[in-house]
Order: sequence, then C-alpha cells, then structure tokens
Amino acid sequence: MPKPTVLDDLEKIRKIDKSNMLSFCTETSKHYGDAAKLVKRVTIDYPRPRTIVVAGMGGSAIGGELLKDWTRDRIAVPVEVCREYSLPKYADKNTLVFVVSYSGETEETLSVLRDAIKRKCMIIGVSSGGKLQEFAEKMGFPHLLVPSGMAPRATLPYLFMPLPKILEKLGLVSEVDVEVSETIRILKQTTAENSPERQATSNFSKTLALNINGTVPAVYGFGIYRAVAQRFKTQINENSKSPAKWECFPELNHNEIVGWEAGKEFAGCFSVIFIREAEEPIEISERIEFTKEVVCQNRVRLFEVWSKGRSSMAKMASVICTGDFMSVYLAILRGIDPTPVKTIVLLKERLKETGVREKVVRELEKLAKK
Repeated sequence: MPKPTVLDDLEKIRKIDKSNMLSFCTETSKHYGDAAKLVKRVTIDYPRPRTIVVAGMGGSAIGGELLKDWTRDRIAVPVEVCREYSLPKYADKNTLVFVVSYSGETEETLSVLRDAIKRKCMIIGVSSGGKLQEFAEKMGFPHLLVPSGMAPRATLPYLFMPLPKILEKLGLVSEVDVEVSETIRILKQTTAENSPERQATSNFSKTLALNINGTVPAVYGFGIYRAVAQRFKTQINENSKSPAKWECFPELNHNEIVGWEAGKEFAGCFSVIFIREAEEPIEISERIEFTKEVVCQNRVRLFEVWSKGRSSMAKMASVICTGDFMSVYLAILRGIDPTPVKTIVLLKERLKETGVREKVVRELEKLAKK
C-alpha cells in the first residue's frame, strides 16, 4: 500500500499553491491555442530577414531558445537569442529582432530595443503592455499584445507560439498550423495524465517529483530538447525554489560525463533526468545508454521523460508540460508557494538605484520624437 502524499490532497495543494500556478499547467493546451491566434491581429510587411534575433530575459527569452531549436533544420536564416543590454555586432537593417518582455518593462530588453532602433533593424515587440507597447505605438513597429496578469514563466505559450507563426507570414516556414493542431491534442493528453486529480500512483509528474525531492536534478537533453532541458531546469529553480542544472548531448559526453567518474561522495545529492524520444538517432541513444551506465556506478537516481507526438513542436511541448507540472508538485512537496520569486523582485529593486532603466527610457523617448 503506497504511503499517502500531500500531492493527492487537493485541499492541501490549494493551501500551498496560493496563486494557483497549477491552473496554468492544466490549461496549457488552451493557452497554446489562444496564442496561435494572436498573430492574426498583427500586420507584418517586412522583407525576408537575413538574420533573426530574439531579445529577452528569463521566461521572456526561453521562447526564443525553443524557436532556435525548432528552426535549426528548417530555415537557412540563423536564429540567435540575446540576453544582453545590446545586440550582437552583425545586427543591422536586414535583421529581424523580436523584442520580448512580458511586462514590457524589462531593463535589458528596453536597452536592446534602443539598440535595434539605432541600427534600423526590423522590430516586432511582444509584451502584455508597459513601455514596450508604448514605444511600439509611438514608433509604429508591430507589437503583439499578450494577456496580462500571469507569472512570466507561465506565459511561455504566448511568448513562443506566435514566433513560428510570424516566420510563416514572412515565408520562412510552412504548415505551422498542422504542428499547432497536433501540439494542442498532445497537450490535452499530457495534462490529463498529470492533472492534480490523478493519483500519484498513475501520475508521472507527481511520481517524478516524489523521487527527485531532496536532490539537485541534472536535466540532460539533445537536439530539439536542448532548450527544453533548460526550461525544465529553470522551472525547478523558479517554482520549487531549488537548485538544478542542465546539459545537452553530445557535448556533455566531452566534459560533464567525466564528473561522474569519482563522484560517489556527491551521489546522494543528485538525480539525473534524461529527455528521450522514440525516434532518437542511434548515436544519441548509444550516448545516453553509456552515460546512464557511468552515472549508475555512483548509485545516482536516474529517470527518463519520454516525449509524445510526431512533430517537433508537439514533442517539445509535451516534455515542457510534464516538467512544468513536476516543478509545481515539487514545490508543493516542499511546502512552498510556487508563484512568488522574492529574490528576483529584490534584485529589481536594487537595480532601480543604478538609474540605468530610466536613462534607457529617456533615450527611447528622444528616439521616438525624431
């Protein structure tokens, strides 16, 4: 008889998850569907870009990372993610820059907007409002308005799904709707399998949370699951307030794997989560199996998360959804409300003292008047 767990007590879950982060997990298919429709409201008449940059920070940047992986074998235009105060040197009038800030107020992202305007880049803003929307209206560049009132990390559908749709409008990809339809169907299945109402004995995300609780998870991805592994890791950070790390095959076999050679004294501190798929290339499967053998020598807890679906978008989204659920369940196990991110709020308050954001906004005001 399995031991009772707080994860099967809906009343206790509600008391811990005060802001109801779980609702964003259970409604993820709806959010993806709504996000795919947003692009219809925006007119984009830019020429075909030679380079693409997605500028953002934290939860506003991960959509760009997913786009980079999703487009890698689809388009000949390089896609880069910018998490800095300025664009890379090559950015110019032939560069399409997605300026993404959920709040519309992010200091680093507004600084990149300033840089993009000066370099005469093709700009598309994505936010729930704020200064980014304000300057889009003043300067006349396209802006995608996403729903407000959510934790930035919960808005991933709105910060990722429109990007492939916009690339389709620009003639860079095709048949996006086919992948969107499958993604929504797969997400409905995934949310049903991992919902709060489903007991831990038949709920993969709950079981995974129970098994990795008390460890530092290392999430290992590959190919289209590079940024998925990163998202999995950051959700553990932000929702469960726990340390975690992520790595990617085949690169981790050239460094990370050696760290397990004589790591027995640390073994109890870690767990390893491998992201898998049924159609893995043989060279990746062999690397994963060998790595599992090496890690097992240290008696580290090993787990696998298998993707669902046929299209890249559906596969990526299915693993992300599983990780989102798991990270919230892990927070609940630890008695922690997953929504607040106190440390980030404190940092933003500290950064206000530098006056950098105010300076950037003043310069944008001047550029808007030209």
